[in-house]
Amino acid sequence: MSVTVVGSLNEDVLVAVDRLPARGETVIGRSAVLAPGGKGANQAAAAGLLGPGVHMVGRVGEDPAGDRQLAALAGSRVDVSRVRRTPGLPTGSATIPVEEGTGENLIVVVPGANAELSPADVDVEPVRRADVLLLQLEVPMDAVHGAAAAAGGRVVLTPAPPRPLSEELLALVDVLVPNEHELVQLTGAAAGERTPAELAALARRISGPVVVVTLGARGALLVRRDGSPALLQAPPPVAAVDTTGAGDCFCGALAQALATGRDLPAAVRFAVTAAALSTTGPGARGALPDAEAVEALLPRVPAAEPVG
Repeated sequence: MSVTVVGSLNEDVLVAVDRLPARGETVIGRSAVLAPGGKGANQAAAAGLLGPGVHMVGRVGEDPAGDRQLAALAGSRVDVSRVRRTPGLPTGSATIPVEEGTGENLIVVVPGANAELSPADVDVEPVRRADVLLLQLEVPMDAVHGAAAAAGGRVVLTPAPPRPLSEELLALVDVLVPNEHELVQLTGAAAGERTPAELAALARRISGPVVVVTLGARGALLVRRDGSPALLQAPPPVAAVDTTGAGDCFCGALAQALATGRDLPAAVRFAVTAAALSTTGPGARGALPDAEAVEALLPRVPAAEPVG
């Protein structure tokens, strides 16, 4: 079994605030710390801690931040031999204010070396032979498409940050994992609160892949193409500290669960549990769980409920 992640590596600047700022507003931060990040690297770290055989494909700069990102991934049992150094560009970065009490956050990303990832970078053995390939959209679209086309196993795509997805790319994707806001943007629907049944109807507008919609504290919604009802999988109860990176943990856990042979409902249940545990510590990787912790909590996860 193996999981390969093609995507971004960033250094996060986590800023603790009493509340998130409104548009045009200045708030005073309580503290700031550096932490490893990037949607791709976060997914790889989550998958690496949950099981063996995880590879990362991406780019960093020739700078201390790049050194730190590679060391952090290696410490999470991720093979980084296919992460390339990029002369003349810094490692990607993200500034993330995190609200005290709720753990809610905002994220501003500067791509840096991530913007140079090319189709040639991703046409490599770990992509071709992976049981599951994980993709996101913090790297150039031609690299995303090239990786999906080269993949020999299942392809899981997180459409974040949201961009238009071609029918050609969607035809290469097996599982699409948007959050509810990304789903609304992908389908061109009006913004607004929606029930799980309404979200399932939106997901069915997307042709091709199975859709798994992440819903934060409500869990995840599985919408399959076989005519079966959508399934709403609620998470186990946890005391959330910081939701940064929970969606990335979900995707890394989903990939590991699929790579080890779980069916989609069981994989979503496993991923929801891992993501819930990841919110119990600071930062995108401060509380990433191992497989033992997830398995121990699974008996407390509510049963999935049919929707619609």
